[in-house]
Amino acid sequence: MQRGLIHLSHFVLWLHFAQPSADLPLCKESDYHFEYTECDVLESRWRVAVPNKADTCTGLPDPVKGTQCTFSCSEGEFLDMQSQQCEQCAAGTYSLGTGVAFDEWDGLPTGFVTHGVTLNAWNAHTNCSNSTWTPKGDYVASNTDECTATLSYAVNLKKSGTVSFEYFYPDSSIYFEFFVQNDQCQSTESESRWVKISETNWSKYKVELNKGNNVLYWRTTTYTLQGSAVKPVLLKNIAISGVAYTSECFYCKPGTYSAKPGSARCAPCPADTYSTKGATVCHQCEPDKYAEASSGSCKPRPACTNSDYFYTHTPCDSEGKTQLMYKWIEPKICTETIDGAVTLPASGEKQTCPPCNPGFFVTNSSTCEPCSDGFYSNGTACAKCPVGTESVVGFEYKWWNRMPNNMKSSIYRQEFSDSEYRTAWEVAGEYVYTTPGHQDTDYLMLTLSVSGYRLPQSMAKDSDMSELSRITFVFETLCSADCNFFFLAGYNQFNNDVVEHWKGSKGKQSYSYLVQSNTTLSFTWTFQRTEDFSTDRKYSADVAKIYSIHITNVIGGVASQCRRCALSSAKADSACVPCPPGHYMVSGTGVCESCPSNTFIRAEQSIGKAACVQCGPNTKRNKAYSGCVSDCMMAVQMSEGALLHYDFSALTNVTGFHSSPRFTIRGLKYFLRFNVGLCGKEGRVPATCVGNVTESQKEVKGYVCRSTVVPSEIRSQSMVSSQPFIIGDSLIGVTTDTTLNGISSPEWLFPTASSLPDVIFYYKSSETTQACKNGRSATIRLRCNPTVAAKDHITLPSNCSEGTCDGCTFHFLWQSQHACPLCTKNHYREIVSACIQGIQKTTYVWQQPLQCYGGESLPAQKVNACVTLDFWLKFGVSTGAIAAVLLISISCYFWKKTRKLQYKYSKLIMTSGSKECELPTADSCAIMEGEDAEDELMDLTKKSFLTKIRSFSRERTSDGFDSVPLKSSSRHQREEEDSDDVYIRD
Repeated sequence: MQRGLIHLSHFVLWLHFAQPSADLPLCKESDYHFEYTECDVLESRWRVAVPNKADTCTGLPDPVKGTQCTFSCSEGEFLDMQSQQCEQCAAGTYSLGTGVAFDEWDGLPTGFVTHGVTLNAWNAHTNCSNSTWTPKGDYVASNTDECTATLSYAVNLKKSGTVSFEYFYPDSSIYFEFFVQNDQCQSTESESRWVKISETNWSKYKVELNKGNNVLYWRTTTYTLQGSAVKPVLLKNIAISGVAYTSECFYCKPGTYSAKPGSARCAPCPADTYSTKGATVCHQCEPDKYAEASSGSCKPRPACTNSDYFYTHTPCDSEGKTQLMYKWIEPKICTETIDGAVTLPASGEKQTCPPCNPGFFVTNSSTCEPCSDGFYSNGTACAKCPVGTESVVGFEYKWWNRMPNNMKSSIYRQEFSDSEYRTAWEVAGEYVYTTPGHQDTDYLMLTLSVSGYRLPQSMAKDSDMSELSRITFVFETLCSADCNFFFLAGYNQFNNDVVEHWKGSKGKQSYSYLVQSNTTLSFTWTFQRTEDFSTDRKYSADVAKIYSIHITNVIGGVASQCRRCALSSAKADSACVPCPPGHYMVSGTGVCESCPSNTFIRAEQSIGKAACVQCGPNTKRNKAYSGCVSDCMMAVQMSEGALLHYDFSALTNVTGFHSSPRFTIRGLKYFLRFNVGLCGKEGRVPATCVGNVTESQKEVKGYVCRSTVVPSEIRSQSMVSSQPFIIGDSLIGVTTDTTLNGISSPEWLFPTASSLPDVIFYYKSSETTQACKNGRSATIRLRCNPTVAAKDHITLPSNCSEGTCDGCTFHFLWQSQHACPLCTKNHYREIVSACIQGIQKTTYVWQQPLQCYGGESLPAQKVNACVTLDFWLKFGVSTGAIAAVLLISISCYFWKKTRKLQYKYSKLIMTSGSKECELPTADSCAIMEGEDAEDELMDLTKKSFLTKIRSFSRERTSDGFDSVPLKSSSRHQREEEDSDDVYIRD
């Protein structure tokens, strides 16, 4: 109900000032202005008069019914509040109709707010109060430090409208976003916040706005880690449409004009003219003065110097002649009439034109034209490629008589964008060089545009071929200041990424860059003499030179030579075809032969046996014959004869890890992010690193890659990633050796006391840089550690905290139980327990220290029945007792037998004759009747067992023989005994 009522704030204000007062004069038209009240639910409003100053006059006009809220004026018109009608803007002014424009930045316009903050709690100590957007006259510039600078503007739209602005965003070290918040504080979707990198010049940006309150935000955050200078983001010509009306027209700013009434915009003044604020025409500068385009005043012309002209070669004439000549830098701002001024040197004598570049031929008019398809040339005349060969197409520029058609030079200057009429690079016969600029901070750009890339038929292979094209150029920089020379590759039409950067003077050298995907559209070389804005044409003699540029496999290119190729058949007119996978072409024959086993084809070569490259240890050739892979299985022969088997399959997934926190000079916290894809079969997911600072994300893939990540709340992301690059895109080999193919992994980087050797994976990257002319490489040491169950325990060398000591070779240590050899029977032993209650246990335990994992499992405990020592003791005693009884029984038995024999013997003696030495004759061979128990037992049966034993012992004579008593009279018995004794002794 309350929102449906008319808002009477202005109406009540009018009533207050409308009260008559005898002390105040009546208000004149210059003492007040008209405004509209807020719109009600019926889209109606009132027009009220508001005094310019309070309590200065009385008698304000009465409120009247205003125009509908949806009413608006067209471009070039304004709403006359007195008549409430649209009127045309006068000459010298302009209007957007239903919008506002901001094109003067001597200060922040009313309504704009800027402030600097830090979005990261860990960096709260950083003072960001001065990190704001700064007005620079024609534009406003962002901060370049590691704070977050925000520029905002709030506007209420009565209908749907737009916001547009021009920006220059050249540096990918800055994240730049633009977003809008509405009445409900809902922000623009994060995907549409990204602002694209400027390619070479000012870019335009336009966004639709909804009806109601809109808050516009321009926000920048710098992510520079090298401490180098960062180029700020620049904004200008901000225009907003959709406001209810504009009650006034805006004056044209100095350097612009509007000649006719009803102008929607002001036009810039051309060079050597100027204008003041609200101008209807531009005024010509006096002859001794000059002005650049869009200037508000003229400057005195300085005396001409050697830096105000440049030299070039004229195009070849009909006689095939050219000459060296000099030209003033346009637009010419110096004068030759002042004392000390130099004049333009005279042109040189005519000379014979240099030859055409390879792939071109000389026409009758002495111009150079490209050869047709299937033809080649060395720069003079075209010749058809012989049968069995194909043309090798590309572009090779080494003679610079004129700028090639697919190359263009331009200048970028931050102060204004109209620089196409000036020359940045000029031809000079044997090279192309940078001409003196108006300012030393100018960016002098040379751009080579290409249509795309295509491999020759004989080299057409699977899509995983690493080299699609190669660009090589020879350059030189001669500088007395801190000049910068950049080489950029355009990955799409909106973005050029810096590939390499050289600072200061550099001797004549060559640089090569591989194109690995068919997306690059252009290459740009940019030279800047200095970054110091305080200097003005102090280093004009500093120069960059490019001697030659050669790019291969370009669609629409020309051929400088023909190459033997394999033929589809033996026919003379047969077409060239690629050799089958794993085959190379024999030089000069066109015959394809198979490479040896476990070799792959070198990407940049397919002719000759040298194209076959042997796979490294413990790797196998892939199906496309383009590289080698590891299946994560290997065996290591130890010096003592043991054979260790490894299975790294558990480590095949892409693993990512961070370095320890690092800080820039200004306190920015960042991490180095490494992604590793150790091994695996073909078709595996590669390790990927992404740069997401800018709208155009850069992505690199391989075995090992690195990027720099910064904790951030920008775009609701926890991390912002930048500067991704490949460390290893091919696997060289897997071995325990510390050196392989020139790549070394010293043991002192990761000391160990274990006798078990580390398994080392070796990787190589084909991407070369200024610092790493042979490309980057990486080694990953797998160390057995059964206590580490995590699969991502990867560390960097303690004395090379960034993973590399030289910037080219990176080293990693990966400790894991999955890096141990597979367990075998030799890795455990058995322990047999004592026999307890008839049970005996056999337990198996690992040998210590444990140096294996997986493989053969530890056998389960065994339980066996057994006999205890107590049982054997009892058994032994019982057995001994039984044996003793048996022994005694046997002894008694044989004793009885002996006694019987003695008895018989004695009886024989008694019955023998008197002849000496003659035995008695036996009466019988058997026991006679009646000679049984009584005769055998004699008197023993009448004695106890012990008595018999004692008797037996007493009856032994001193000489050890037994005496046998006989049944006779005592005397006769003694005689018999004596006789027996004598006989026995005899």
